[in-house]
Amino acid sequence: MLARRVDLAVHSLKDVPVRLPDGLRLAATLERADPRDGFLSAGGQRLRALGAGARIGTTSLRRRALLRHVRPDLGLEDLRGNVDTRIRRLREGRYDAIVLAMAGLNRLGRADEVTEPLDPSVFVPAPGQGAIVLECRADDPETAGVAARLHHEPTARAVTAERTFLEALGGGCNVPLGAHASAEGEGLRLRAFVAPEEGEGLMRGEAAGGDAAELGRRLAGDFVARGAIELMGR
Repeated sequence: MLARRVDLAVHSLKDVPVRLPDGLRLAATLERADPRDGFLSAGGQRLRALGAGARIGTTSLRRRALLRHVRPDLGLEDLRGNVDTRIRRLREGRYDAIVLAMAGLNRLGRADEVTEPLDPSVFVPAPGQGAIVLECRADDPETAGVAARLHHEPTARAVTAERTFLEALGGGCNVPLGAHASAEGEGLRLRAFVAPEEGEGLMRGEAAGGDAAELGRRLAGDFVARGAIELMGR
């Protein structure tokens, strides 16, 4: 885009840095799809029903931390590749279960293969998970105006709270972290967690409010006051 070879880019928001390169802007946030994680097991068991020592495939630091917290008796193994590859490896018996994003599974028409959508109040999604954003150059009001027709303000408010929390704790730091905002009356409820990259310990918290950015900053401040920076090893 900066080279003016394209005018618009489409991104999964959870993969977009909280600080964009100079000259670029987010022009629209589309209505969010299902933000939850989906649990797929080879034998049809739900997460809490799996036998001790079952092999779970995921490379996500966030998902690994949550799995350790919910089921410390399970074995965690790396899992890479696209959605089709990951599900095929599950069906081949390389894993007893895997965890994938519900939004991607829905978009690929494979949501019926999910054994259990995981409760986002417990298995907290990544900031922005399930949301698509449109990015353009900051000096291109024409493209921004066209993109704005697809903007969904309720989604934008929710992900603003989530990404403000992320930014206040250091931006895309490579540590397990989740944040998910949902509508509550006229405002939002933001739930979040952080954990060390390896080992024991997981900090949770939540807060409610009407101003999305202020809510994210306030909850992040609570986490910092409780020792989140030290917990993350930063």
